[in-house]
Amino acid sequence: MLNVYFTVDVEIWCDGWKDIDTKFPQAFKQYIYGPTAKGDYGLPYTLKLLNDHGLKGVFFVEPMFSCRFGQEPLKEIVNLIKQAGQSIELHLHTEWVDESTQQLLPNVTRKRQFLRMFTLEEQLKLIAMGKQWLIESGVSEVNAFRAGSFGFNVDTLSALQKNNIFIDSSYNASCFGLESNLKPGNIITEAMLHDGVYEIPMTVFYDRPGHLRHAQLCACSFNEMEGLLWSALDQGRHNFTILSHSFELLNRSFNRPDTIVVNRFRKLCEFLDKNRDSFRTNDLSSYQGSVVENQPLPLNSPIWRTGQRMMEQVWSKYA
Repeated sequence: MLNVYFTVDVEIWCDGWKDIDTKFPQAFKQYIYGPTAKGDYGLPYTLKLLNDHGLKGVFFVEPMFSCRFGQEPLKEIVNLIKQAGQSIELHLHTEWVDESTQQLLPNVTRKRQFLRMFTLEEQLKLIAMGKQWLIESGVSEVNAFRAGSFGFNVDTLSALQKNNIFIDSSYNASCFGLESNLKPGNIITEAMLHDGVYEIPMTVFYDRPGHLRHAQLCACSFNEMEGLLWSALDQGRHNFTILSHSFELLNRSFNRPDTIVVNRFRKLCEFLDKNRDSFRTNDLSSYQGSVVENQPLPLNSPIWRTGQRMMEQVWSKYA
C-alpha cells in the first residue's frame, strides 16, 4: 500500500505589490473561488471533486495576507475546507511580512522572498504567528507545515519543533531542497526525521536525463502521474506527495478553466478511487512516523511520456 498525499497550497496574490488594497477583493475571488463563464474552478471545485471520490487531501493554507487584510477572508477559507471535512495545515509566504499594517519583525523593511532568508529566531516567530492566525480562524490543530516556494532550511525544522509542529513537507529536490542543508550530499525522496520533525518530501522524478521534476498536477500529465504511482508502489516506497494549488485549474489569465489540467485532476481522482487496494490518500495528521534510513533514488519517467506532456501543454494554450 502506498500512502498518497494530495497537497494543495492555498494562497492569494495581487499581481504585484502596488495598490494591493484595491486589488485584494478581486484577487481573493480569483485565487479562492476561480469564477469563469463556465463555472467556478477554484478551491470549492477541488474540495468537491476529492469528496465525490472519497479522497483525502492536505490543504496548506497561507494566512500571512491577513496581517494586511484582516482575518475575515482567512476565516472564509478555513470554513470552506472545514465544511468539506478536509485537513488544514500551515503554509507561509514571507513576502507578506513587510506589507503588514503592524510591524511583525524589527528591521524588516523590504521583501525577503523565502523563509530561509530569516534567522532561526525570526522563523520561530513567523511560524508561531501563522499557527496562531489559523487557530484564531477556526483550525483546531496544526500538525504540518510547508514553506512558501519550498524556501526552507534546517533552521525551519528547529523552529517547527519549538512550535510543536512535527511534520514538514517543504523539501523539494527540484527546488531548493539540495540547498536546505538537510542531509547534505543526498537527495531526500522518502520520509526522514530531523531535530524531532518528520520531513515528508515532495515526490520528484527524472523526466529526462539529469533533470528533476516534482509531481505537480499542472506540471505532469496523467500518464506520467499514473506511471510514477505504479513505479513507486512496485519499488516498495512508502509515500508519494503531489502538489497542486487552489487556483491551478484555471488558465494563466484566470478567465477560463484549463481543460487539460481539469481533466488530469478528474482522471487522477478516478484512478485513486478505483485503486484503493494499492493507493491510500491520507492527511498528514494521521502520519504513522515511519522513516527510511537509506534514501532511494528519484523515480524515472520514460522520455516519451515527457514528450506527450509537452504536447499537452502546447495544446492547452489554445484549447
